[in-house]
Amino acid sequence: MHTRVIKMKLNYLLFLLSLPVWSANIADQSEDEYDYIASPAVTQAFDLADSDHDGVINARDLCPKTPKNATIDNDGCETYHRNKTQRQLRILFENDSSNINSIFQAQIKQMANFLADYPETSIELRGYASSSGETQYNQELSKQRADSVKARLIEEGVSADRIRIVGFGESNPEAVGQDQISDAKNRRVSATVVGYKGDVEKKWTIFSTLPPNRHTY
Repeated sequence: MHTRVIKMKLNYLLFLLSLPVWSANIADQSEDEYDYIASPAVTQAFDLADSDHDGVINARDLCPKTPKNATIDNDGCETYHRNKTQRQLRILFENDSSNINSIFQAQIKQMANFLADYPETSIELRGYASSSGETQYNQELSKQRADSVKARLIEEGVSADRIRIVGFGESNPEAVGQDQISDAKNRRVSATVVGYKGDVEKKWTIFSTLPPNRHTY
């Protein structure tokens, strides 16, 4: 019996002595199993940027300044349809004045919005004067009138380099005559939009309205 007890104690002692080695082996295995391996850096092979956000990447976009929400073709170019409504600006002035009456502010705002929608366009402002007064003075006055309209367009956000002004003085009158009505019509600034191809066809969205010839059932 005594010998058996001694043998059990020896076995227990051997068991205790083996514990540190066993724990160390577990630690080594755990460290090996959970070593962090960094992912390799991925280099993009091609430039997939789309600067005008039309869904066509720059590398094959033939129209890099597509208007927002425009319907596009495979080359990234917008499509147009002709609108019978002419883009017009016609500002009238008092005699011997280049000040713009507030009643024309809506026209100027509308033109500024149009130019914002069509960034590829520019505008030429043509100033005129009536035949009253000296010819040279009227020439300068017509230019000042065009300058006044230009300043208002710039205030509305149109870039100055998209606006060209020309003063025609007394030439090219809208109305021929020496009466007050003719003079009033000739004291004016008109505009020509350059680079306008037509109205851009817009993509359909849930906020789009149906054209007049379409019906819902």
